[in-house]
Amino acid sequence: MSDSRATSEEPTTHATAPDGTRIAYQFRGQGAPLVLLAGQANNHHWWDVVRGDFHPARSTLTFDYRGTGDSDKPDTPYSTELFAQDVIAVLDELGIDRADVYGTSMGGRVAQQLAARHPQRVGALVLGCTSPGGPHSVDRGNNVRRALAQPRPGAARQALLELMYTPQWLASRPGPHHTLGDPGMPAHARRHHLTASNLHDAWDLLPDISAPTLVIHGTEDLLNPTANAFVLADRIPNARLHLIPEARHAYFEEFRTHAGPLVLDFLTTAHKL
Repeated sequence: MSDSRATSEEPTTHATAPDGTRIAYQFRGQGAPLVLLAGQANNHHWWDVVRGDFHPARSTLTFDYRGTGDSDKPDTPYSTELFAQDVIAVLDELGIDRADVYGTSMGGRVAQQLAARHPQRVGALVLGCTSPGGPHSVDRGNNVRRALAQPRPGAARQALLELMYTPQWLASRPGPHHTLGDPGMPAHARRHHLTASNLHDAWDLLPDISAPTLVIHGTEDLLNPTANAFVLADRIPNARLHLIPEARHAYFEEFRTHAGPLVLDFLTTAHKL
């Protein structure tokens, strides 16, 4: 199927990964396909607030990672490379030979694997609020770690909210928030997601990325420190870097009027080069 395939909104359906795991996906909108990859331990609802911003200019393809949503939840090791293989299984199911890819947070790590290991399948690449992983990444501070490790679930959740959004945003939008993790995940899947993200190290792969690449990050992101954007932009050939002032980790939602047009403009320009 060509990149220009268009479709009306469709319900969740499934593709089957090489190991037999069923991966739920949602294909909506019209125009050339844009793959949207969510953060760690999240399903496709991560994109609910902003997904429509890409329609009707593009069709969008989202996933429930294995372990989340309507996908199977095997109690076996996960990795960002395995998640990338799951994306390829869905693209194959739909007959999409090549698509643009926009990954945020852990989804940006999966997108790195996709672009480096399957370059023929990725048209243009956008990496948001993410890092290369491994020893070359810039780790979050100990104060952030302590805040997220608080024993009271309510306290840890509030800490995560404040890492995602500015106080002004939270004061005017009580929720629900779809970026705090899939509440239906079993404990084993949460552990496997955490391990997959923690073990990601794409340093040696990044120079192999040939897709036009845009790196986006909020200047106030403490969950995934902003310095990682510079690391990625320096390591990926000819990558562009854009920082969004005052934005925290969920820049794509809170600063959607800035981020959405920026991504669409980049994708349009990238295909003219």
